[in-house]
Amino acid sequence: MIRRLTVKLGSNVITDERGFPDEQLLGDIVMEISELKKQGIQVILVSSGAVAAGRSMLRSPRRLDTVAERQLLSSLGQPRLIHIYSSLFSQRGIMCAQVLVTKEDFRDRSHYLNMQNCLNALLINGIVPIVNENDVVSVTELMFTDNDELAGLVSAMLNADALYILTSVDGVFDGHPEQEEAKLIEVFHPERFHPEKLASQVKSNFGRGGIITKCNTALRVSKMGIEVVIANGRNHGIIGRLVSGEKTGTLFPAQKTTSSLKKWIAHSRSEIKGEVVINQGASQKLRSEHATSLLPVGVVETRGDFNKGDVIRILEEEGREVGLGLARYSKEKADSLIGQKNQKPLIHYDHLFLH
Repeated sequence: MIRRLTVKLGSNVITDERGFPDEQLLGDIVMEISELKKQGIQVILVSSGAVAAGRSMLRSPRRLDTVAERQLLSSLGQPRLIHIYSSLFSQRGIMCAQVLVTKEDFRDRSHYLNMQNCLNALLINGIVPIVNENDVVSVTELMFTDNDELAGLVSAMLNADALYILTSVDGVFDGHPEQEEAKLIEVFHPERFHPEKLASQVKSNFGRGGIITKCNTALRVSKMGIEVVIANGRNHGIIGRLVSGEKTGTLFPAQKTTSSLKKWIAHSRSEIKGEVVINQGASQKLRSEHATSLLPVGVVETRGDFNKGDVIRILEEEGREVGLGLARYSKEKADSLIGQKNQKPLIHYDHLFLH
């Protein structure tokens, strides 16, 4: 049963053919969210569209580089976008709040917890958070891949039951959706399909992400026990239909539940400070059904320069990544204990996220 839901709206969903915000569609989305709230469901809205809204107001900006133009258009368009949402929610007696974030906010654990507390407080008070990337201060190295990645991070942070990624196509196809022979993948099984091999890479005029990045996000989030659906946001009543269990779009089934800390670790790839290479025996134990910590006896090499509490990557000797974890001591100490038995774990199971 869904009690907390993240809905991600892409730019190509909430803008019309002219690139203007589609206020009628936004009104329908707001109506659906208000109906869900009546059922006791908390909704977090991750909405793109600020750049597109800005472009509709300033159609021919003076020549700027890509980052500066994005900053200009988003700073102009974000107030217009949030004003539309605020007016529509207000008509239904609901308050909404603007939450602008950067990737940096997810890297620091204290920032992460502060943001988590804020969003939880909004939800507890019946307020709908509208989350978007703060493009005004984001530069290339600090930008999310797209708002799908942001929606995944927010869903993991708030222990959402489901994430709906709403786009302009009906889901994930095994070919280009405009080809007659292409079939909709109703349930995405990673052992049968691989995002990089999919022929469809449809992109909107305004968004940064394609279907491959959506699939990668969906797979990562589903591994944390969160159901993900990629569906067409322009289909009438799509959110309510998905909540009621209607099979539409492409489902990425929830695989297992994961602690809040492990969810943060899973999304901390940009914070990796080092690597640890393990032997086959250690790899088999980590992948077994029993909860197992990573012990020094299974380590064959360390790389990088990490300290206690840093995020490190775990690799097999052939180079395949096993997972991520928090180091319990420094590289120097880890090197001195390589291969030794009866030592404290380098990574405790509670601080370990496995693929």
